[in-house]
Amino acid sequence: MYPPEPRTKAVTAAEASAWTETLVRHALLHAAIPLPTGQWLVQRTPTSPVQVLAGPADVLHLAAQLQALARTRGSRIR
Repeated sequence: MYPPEPRTKAVTAAEASAWTETLVRHALLHAAIPLPTGQWLVQRTPTSPVQVLAGPADVLHLAAQLQALARTRGSRIR
């Protein structure tokens, strides 16, 4: 497998929003709220502390981490 090509464009708020909606829908994230400042408030579980992410790029980084975690857990179940 080849590594992905590096991004040539900045991550947009719309892209981050689409990822957070997907993560919440699939129960990989409890909540995500964009702030007018460009920051995001995210909470992984209902009882976990709220994290402040600096911007859309951090949201995509979190999405990648959660996907990797889900894949790792899924492979252990099989």
